[in-house]
Amino acid sequence: MAHGSKSEPSAARVPREVAHSGAKLPDMAESVVLDGLDRGLLHALQLDGRIPFARVAEVLGVSETTVARRYKRLRAMAGLRVVGAVNGVLFGRSAWTLRLRCTPDVALPLAKALAKRPDVSWVHVMSGGAEISCHAQLPPGEEILLLEKLPRSGRVLGVSAHSVLSAFSLPSDWSGLRFLGEEQVSRLRPPESSVARVEVDGADQALLELLAGDGRMPYAELAGRTKLGESTVRRRLDILRHNGVVSYQVDIPAAVLGFGTQARLWMTVPPHALTEVGRRLAEHEETSFVAATTGPTNLVAVVACRDSGEFYRYLTERVGALRKITSLETAVLMRTVKQG
Repeated sequence: MAHGSKSEPSAARVPREVAHSGAKLPDMAESVVLDGLDRGLLHALQLDGRIPFARVAEVLGVSETTVARRYKRLRAMAGLRVVGAVNGVLFGRSAWTLRLRCTPDVALPLAKALAKRPDVSWVHVMSGGAEISCHAQLPPGEEILLLEKLPRSGRVLGVSAHSVLSAFSLPSDWSGLRFLGEEQVSRLRPPESSVARVEVDGADQALLELLAGDGRMPYAELAGRTKLGESTVRRRLDILRHNGVVSYQVDIPAAVLGFGTQARLWMTVPPHALTEVGRRLAEHEETSFVAATTGPTNLVAVVACRDSGEFYRYLTERVGALRKITSLETAVLMRTVKQG
């Protein structure tokens, strides 16, 4: 329901048990309460991560100062980030999803080491504390060399690397962030970008590195830190975005939105039914990522549910209804070390 309507949904409060069941939140996040304005702002940022606050304010019917203040609060108390994500495919990289088995004492240090790499995202420590999952955009052959560059790699007991063949649903489209009405969305949605090869020089690389840390870094600050003119920065970012080199993604723990249980699913589906099942899973509001992959299982998904009871019902009722899934393995995400 859109913000400003007569009957807004009740505000969402982060449950206290979240600290033990999912993403690591800022110290004050347990008491964060999201109202309609917060949810509207988050949805607006999902549509356009660098949208001017003035435009958001106009659509939500509040002042620009109020929007800026809410954004600052969400950053400080709820772990909100907007990150600039680079499309590695344009640079000859391939998308991979990796699964590492290790001894429990090194799981978190390994996960943190992976999280420091700019080509690695969505780093999770899974149930039992002896497995790590992550996504990576790597040059050919790098998926194995990746481990050799990590500390304590000798304590890794096994690794499964799955090449992503086709993505049916991506975290940037996750329905858990949606809140605004269709008319509001149409006013906020940016023009569609194309996907084309574009020359990326050293100055562009410097901008992309800064945007990976803060996708909403002001143009003036970007200009100052790269020694470029502000007009040049604006022009280069417009080109990079229009040609699909960079997109802006909202990074906020699902638990802040009331989803206390997240899990990764590995499924096996006959090849002839892979596209059908992948698309049907992508239609589920619980899924934030669905992709066909190589490997012993050929379909992977990440889901977010309110609690373990809802997760059980999702598996038995919605996934169970997809009869062409012949095997299923699940693992609850115990800690999120890095998202986008």
